[in-house]
Amino acid sequence: MNIVVEFFVVSFKVMWSFVLAGAKWLIKPEEKSVEGQVCVITGGGSGLGRLFAAEFARRRATLVLWDVNRRANEETAELVRDIYREMVPPKGFRNSVGELQLFQPQVYTYVCDVSKRESVYSTAEKVRREVGNVTFLINNAGVVSGHHLLECPDELIEKTMMVNCHAHFWTTKAFLPKMLELNQGHIVTVASSLGLFSTAGVEDYCASKFGAIGFHESLSHELKAASKDGIKMTLVCPFLVDTGMFKGCKIRKEMAPFFPPLKAEYCVERAMRAILTDQPMVCTPRTMYVVTFMKTVLPFDAIVCMYRFLGADKCMYPFLAQRKESTNNNGMKPGM
Repeated sequence: MNIVVEFFVVSFKVMWSFVLAGAKWLIKPEEKSVEGQVCVITGGGSGLGRLFAAEFARRRATLVLWDVNRRANEETAELVRDIYREMVPPKGFRNSVGELQLFQPQVYTYVCDVSKRESVYSTAEKVRREVGNVTFLINNAGVVSGHHLLECPDELIEKTMMVNCHAHFWTTKAFLPKMLELNQGHIVTVASSLGLFSTAGVEDYCASKFGAIGFHESLSHELKAASKDGIKMTLVCPFLVDTGMFKGCKIRKEMAPFFPPLKAEYCVERAMRAILTDQPMVCTPRTMYVVTFMKTVLPFDAIVCMYRFLGADKCMYPFLAQRKESTNNNGMKPGM
C-alpha cells in the first residue's frame, strides 16, 4: 500500500479507537464467562490475591493458588470452598468440542516461591498434570523491602526484583506456550501506580514495578504482532492499597482527603471489571491517569514542584521510619 494512503488509513484507525473507547464509557461491555476456566493466582494467600480468588470463585472458575506461605494459602482455599458451597449447582457448560459437561468448581493450593524459576517451572508442571490447562494467569505476588537505598541489604533488593518483576517472566514462560497453541488465555499483571511514576525512598520497589509494566507492554505487542488476538492482557495499576504493605505512608495533610489509600475490595472490583471486559489497562483511582499523563508532558523540575506541593516527594519516609524502628525493636529484618 502506498505510504500516503496507509498514513490516512492509520490516522482513521487511531481516531476510531478514540470513538470506541468513548463508547465504552456510555455502553458498558458485557463481562465474559470464566466458568470452568483454570485460574492461577500468585500470592493468593493474602491481600489482593485472596480477594481475586474470592471473585473468580463467585464466577465458578477453578482456582489454583500459589503462595510461599502454606498456612495463608490454605486459609484462602477454605474461603473459596465456602463460596463454592453457597452457590447453586451449575447447569453445565460446553467444552472446547461442544460437549455439555457438568462443572464442579474446585480449588488447588501449591507452595511456590515465585522468585525461584525452578520452583515456578516445577509447580507449573504439577498444575498442568493435576488440574489441566491454565486459561487465566494472575501475576499478583509482591513484596517491599522498606529501606532507603543505601540502608537496604543487597539480598532484599534482589528479592524485591525477583518477586515483583522476574517472577512474571517465569510464570509466563511456563503457561504461555499452551495459550499460544490454543490462541486462548488471559494474562494479568498486578503492578502499581509506582510503576508509572515514582517517589523517593523505594527505589527497588519502583524499579521492580517499572520492570513488570515494561515486560507486560512488550509481551502485549508481541502477541499482537503474532496475531494471537485470543490471548488478552490486562495491566492493573492501583494507587496505595490499604493492605498494610505501605502502612505509615503520608502525603500533605491538606491533600490527604483527595488521595486516601484505596480499599482493597474496591481495587479488586475495578480490576475484575477490567479483566472480564478485556480492558488492556486499569488505574485506580482514575486520577492516576491524569498524573501519568502530566509526567509525560511536564519538565522534571515542574514535577518536583508538584510533588513538594502535594507532599508526595517524601511520602514514604514515615513508612520507612516505621519499618526501621520495627526492625531495630525485633532485632531482625522486617517480614515481607
